[in-house]
Parts: sequence; structure tokens; C-alpha cells
Amino acid sequence: MRRAFTLLEVMVALAIFAFAAVVLGAGYVNVLNAYAQAQRGNEYDQDVSFARAQLLAEPDHDKAEQGGDYDSLGGRHVRWHATIEATNTADLFLVTFVCELTEPTGGGLQTVTEHFNVDRPTWADPVVNTTLRQNAQNRIKGLQGANP
Repeated sequence: MRRAFTLLEVMVALAIFAFAAVVLGAGYVNVLNAYAQAQRGNEYDQDVSFARAQLLAEPDHDKAEQGGDYDSLGGRHVRWHATIEATNTADLFLVTFVCELTEPTGGGLQTVTEHFNVDRPTWADPVVNTTLRQNAQNRIKGLQGANP
């Protein structure tokens, strides 16, 4: 007498195979989605870097705060502006940089905000800068006098 698989055993084997196929397929789709997301992130990084370079290349304080906009090679519309605050150090500014990227398909807006310090003599008020430099020189002289 020949032995064969029963219908129930075949159905269980097919169910296990189908479940494994669905799990592996879903994992593969997730990997592809992650690669696509990483690629979009790299494109956003390039657009933000270019906008930041425009800010740092701007010698005029008011124009730097006003910002600008452009259309990137990827078809996104990029708009940036900055808030520039003076510090207690001559020529040093605290910058809050905001860059907004709009997808060409109207798929949404992504906003990137960065905070950094910039040494920019052209943004400084000459009168305030002179006072800050004098105060720094006085502090240095005081420290030098305190440590013979």
C-alpha cells in the first residue's frame, strides 16, 4: 500500500509556505521603502546645504535675515530665512536657520531648523563691536594683571 500526504497535511504545508512568502515579501518591500526614504533624505540634505551656503555667503545682515528661495534640481521649492542674534563676543552671532522644502507634486512641506554660531564681521554694528572688543581687552588685561 502506498502512503501519500493527506489533504489536511497538504493544506497545512501550503498555509505555512504562504505565510512565509507574505512575511518575506513584506520585509523586502520595507527594505525598498527604506532605501527610497534614505534617498529622499539625501536630496533634502543637499537642498538644505545649498540654502545654508547662501545664508553664509550673504554679507548683509538684513538680507541674510530676510532669506531667499529657489527651485532645486529635484523640482522642490526651497525657501529659507534666518534669525540672527548678537552675542557678547565681537563679530559672533547666534543664527537660527529655517529651511522649508515643498515637493513639486504638492506632497507636503518639510521644515528643517538649525541653530549655530557664525563669526561674521560684516553683520556687526561697528559701534557695538568697538565696545565689545574694548571690554574683551579690559578682561584680558585684568587676567594678565592677576597672574604675574
